[in-house]
Amino acid sequence: MKLPRFYPIFDSADWIARALPLGVRMVQLRMKERPEEVLRAEIVRAHGLCREHGAILVVNDHWRLAIEAGCDWVHLGQEDLDGADLAAIRAAGLRVGISTHDEPELERALAAGADYVALGPVWPTILKKMKWERQGVERLTEWRARLDVPLCAIGGLTPQRATEAFAAGADVASAVTDITLNPDPEERMREWLRVTR
Repeated sequence: MKLPRFYPIFDSADWIARALPLGVRMVQLRMKERPEEVLRAEIVRAHGLCREHGAILVVNDHWRLAIEAGCDWVHLGQEDLDGADLAAIRAAGLRVGISTHDEPELERALAAGADYVALGPVWPTILKKMKWERQGVERLTEWRARLDVPLCAIGGLTPQRATEAFAAGADVASAVTDITLNPDPEERMREWLRVTR
């Protein structure tokens, strides 16, 4: 399976509405600790926007709402995997991306039949506090040799670093704060699209 090489992660459908007209073809909606009705409305809106633009929507964590909205993909962190009903997710026809940070987590993702594996943080990240240090591009090369599904690099990525990540074996590069904290997010996304074509 071939996925788009640029995979931004946003915390609202508003961000997705800004990204899709630029040519972004795969996005993740990652919203934490929001009331269920807010989550549902955002997922439904994001799903509609992605359908309109022929893009892939990946819903982080909220697999029940993703199934309800008719989405095609969910992304599960290791903690999310603990409470996820993979059989129900598969029965609904959803594909699953899974986060990994070390060997046992990679084994778990492979056993769960991940449709893509994310490795991070490849570079230091300011997005969230993690117990894992920078993984480095060498780890991408190791993971690539063990996978027959797409490998997504996440954590501290910039357009320039994405090029390094691809050279090391990543298929997909993901970004969050490199876009959302940029003074000109649209121009930054255009730059990402140029280097990931």
